[in-house]
Amino acid sequence: MAVIRIDPTTLAGRPCGLASALELVGDRWALLALREVFFGNHRFSQIARNTGAPRDRLSARLKDLVEGGVLVRRPGPDGSRYEGYHLTEAGRDLGPVVLMLMAWGDKWAVDSPPMSQTHHDHPLVLTAICATCGTPPDERDVTREMLVPHWSLAGREDGQ
Repeated sequence: MAVIRIDPTTLAGRPCGLASALELVGDRWALLALREVFFGNHRFSQIARNTGAPRDRLSARLKDLVEGGVLVRRPGPDGSRYEGYHLTEAGRDLGPVVLMLMAWGDKWAVDSPPMSQTHHDHPLVLTAICATCGTPPDERDVTREMLVPHWSLAGREDGQ
């Protein structure tokens, strides 16, 4: 299944990939459900227990993530029940985003990190780098250009 494409010009406010991404995965329960699937918890009952989400809301978020092409439901071996939720390619591409949000939360939102993560034999320390030049982006070095008509970095140019 392909990821649902959202026309950024149909959303309120500035057309932006972030706004479109948040339409698909920006809900708290959606992100926590994704965390659980990344942790290897595929069954609804596991996801519900580990997120603390109300079951009706979690069911709706999982449905949205499946319809959005971020998760897929796989049938069990006997075909009578679903085995659980699994990441699509688009879902796997969210891995670094989820890890970075967890790292940010560990640094800024809690007094003491509730878990540790290692990469091979060392603590996992994340940073964003430019895939082209291999350096971390510095906000002062990023140039932006709006590609949507009637928008500039200052906002909507036609006063609407």
